[in-house]
Amino acid sequence: MMRTLLIGLVKAYRLLLSPWLGASCRFAPSCSLYAIGALERHGALAGSYLTLRRLARCQPWCQGGCDPVPAEPPRFFTALIGTKRSGAHPPHRPL
Repeated sequence: MMRTLLIGLVKAYRLLLSPWLGASCRFAPSCSLYAIGALERHGALAGSYLTLRRLARCQPWCQGGCDPVPAEPPRFFTALIGTKRSGAHPPHRPL
């Protein structure tokens, strides 16, 4: 639910504000496309973290370039939520 809301906000930005600001992102994919990809791939929490990290790098002193969404979530989040995101419960052991 939160992921859908955040993706909707990014899409609203792309529709309403981005045309007024112009294409000034130094990265490929653009920061807004990166945000959508990060949220879809890693969920609301890790996707937001990756997006904020990307936005912090998108400034005049950064060269930019190709910076795709990482396949794996950030190490900080894998330590918090475990390494697997399958949603499956661990197998039960008999007593």
